[in-house]
Amino acid sequence: MSRTVAPSAPLTRVQPSAVLAVLKPVTWFAPIWAFACGAISSIPAMPAEADGARLFLDVALGLVLAGPLLCGASQAVNDWFDRHVDAINEPHRPIPSGRLPGRSGFAVAILWTALSLLVAACLGPIVFAAAALGCAFSWAYSAPPFRLKRDGWLGNASVAISYEGLAWMTGAALVAQGLPSVETLLLAALYSLGAHGIMTLNDFKSVKGDRQFGIMSLPARYGVALASRIACWVMAAPQIVVVGLLLSWGETLAGTIVAALLVGQGTLMRRFLKDPEAEAIRYNATGTGLYVLGMMVAAVALGVGS
Repeated sequence: MSRTVAPSAPLTRVQPSAVLAVLKPVTWFAPIWAFACGAISSIPAMPAEADGARLFLDVALGLVLAGPLLCGASQAVNDWFDRHVDAINEPHRPIPSGRLPGRSGFAVAILWTALSLLVAACLGPIVFAAAALGCAFSWAYSAPPFRLKRDGWLGNASVAISYEGLAWMTGAALVAQGLPSVETLLLAALYSLGAHGIMTLNDFKSVKGDRQFGIMSLPARYGVALASRIACWVMAAPQIVVVGLLLSWGETLAGTIVAALLVGQGTLMRRFLKDPEAEAIRYNATGTGLYVLGMMVAAVALGVGS
């Protein structure tokens, strides 16, 4: 059992629970889900001679790579470079509280990034390239001199591409054992674009703090009212294109389901737009669920047909 230590007397040993805390398991769902969507969407491209057992193991390892490893590494990187801000706003976090003493938080970020790249290398050159790009985005998002998180457009784009597009493409490439089809790449790109709006939802809770520390999130830059409308359109427009593509590919049932899910999101968006700061968390828990369900519907339509 860990000891309770006063803030003035930080712990000198790294606690496993503190390491897990900076890896933030709650954030792993998004890239794992996108990876699964990519894998399912590429089932028709799977080589006939593929070893089923080996492919199953590779996909299982890929899910670990997408969530606990790559996403976990990005969270550790962010916590280290945000430690000074967290010391003011959230002093209970592992690094400012001393549960990860000295530079151990930085060591976790480096080691987890290296482990991620090592596992990715075992899954082939395309997976490794995607993982390396994702790692580059995660460090550029949090670390100077880039620190993309200071800009709501660039920062949210880097996260959306990593968590949705790259994860989707990696799952697809792993199953196809080569470059994914044009159709699955289109879906990966469109859902990445929409995810930019989802990332913006997280910024409504910290508008005052962002302005104080010079972080130009969309709500801090444009104001809550305009930023909420931008977020909604960025989430909705790519899904409209997805519906059109599914219908043009003859996937009428899937296109209809995605359209219905989008209508449901629109209803929830109306409530969100009335009070974005109060409703952002609620919409994130409801409307985002409909969004990711639509991702799977589209992936299944490509993978096994509707």
